[in-house]
Amino acid sequence: MRLAPALEAATVLVYVVDYTQTRLVPLPIADRAGGEALSVDGSVAGRAFATEQVQEQGGQACRLWVPLVHGCDRLGVLEVTTAQPASPHTRDAAEQVAAAVTQLLISRRFTSDLIERVRRREPMQVAAEIMWGLLPPLSFATDQVVVAGVLEPCFDIGGDAFDYAINGDLLSFAVFDAVGHGTPASLLGTLAIGAYRNARRCGLDLADTARSVDKHLRAHQHGAFVSAVLAELDCATGQLRLIIAGHPAPLLLRDGRVIKVLPGPTALPLGLWHLSDNDPRIEVEALHPGDQVLAYTDGVIEARTENGELFGLDRLVDFLTRALADQLPLPETMRRLVHAILAYQHDQLQDDASAVVVQWRTPRNS
Repeated sequence: MRLAPALEAATVLVYVVDYTQTRLVPLPIADRAGGEALSVDGSVAGRAFATEQVQEQGGQACRLWVPLVHGCDRLGVLEVTTAQPASPHTRDAAEQVAAAVTQLLISRRFTSDLIERVRRREPMQVAAEIMWGLLPPLSFATDQVVVAGVLEPCFDIGGDAFDYAINGDLLSFAVFDAVGHGTPASLLGTLAIGAYRNARRCGLDLADTARSVDKHLRAHQHGAFVSAVLAELDCATGQLRLIIAGHPAPLLLRDGRVIKVLPGPTALPLGLWHLSDNDPRIEVEALHPGDQVLAYTDGVIEARTENGELFGLDRLVDFLTRALADQLPLPETMRRLVHAILAYQHDQLQDDASAVVVQWRTPRNS
């Protein structure tokens, strides 16, 4: 607000997206409570959030809605209100302020509970608290690759989780689905992520990383298991390598349509490998620039109507085809996917539903 005069503006307000990604909630100013939340769907502010593009809204006062985006990780929007149509100076300055606000939100969210409280429209269960505190940002992008993920129900997730990291040209990513529900499943998923990160950071290859996760899960609790997709993408060549451990097989999308269900599973769920003498089979797929790989947990396709009709793989494929035709940013496509699943089950999921999409954009030298 102190910067408003420098922007030739009357007000400058910060809105953060809530955990459900359905509302943009204003941060309180000093000792004043925040104002009214705005819907992501159907508002100009929501359009700025969804498209990651500045939107201008006329009326008695002009409003600029500037997305708060780090890479492709969407945090919210900045509202800049002016008495007259925004000047080029105001638009440029607003984008600079939005970039600074984005960095402040990122740096402060781990040392203050303010943003967390504002983003929650209902109490978060301990299992979900554990998992959200562990996850990387929902979205990430470089010139070569984009990663976007979603998890539901966001206030009561249990064992669903995902992780990713990029080192040089190698993107490592994984999706986990721990057996059970609630805090026990959350703790099992936490162990799986911790073991995965440890093996990755020790420099183990894909097969040995999976073996390490399996070993730690088995040592923790005999008979407990986690289904998973463990993958590596060489961003220089587009070569994708996967181990599908008792998990639904990922989908390969090209030019806006699903062209292949990748082979799987290629191994038992992690934690149960002692039951087989077979080495994990690593699937190799050569991606084309622009290809997308969607990995998801069974809660996505097993969402049911009141009559017991499954959301199913065909409906998932149909939704993805239509959503990709809109050519929206991948994080927005994933947001719409998870809300389509929730709507199908009247917001009452019987199981966690999570998904991660990875898009290979281009070889480094192209």
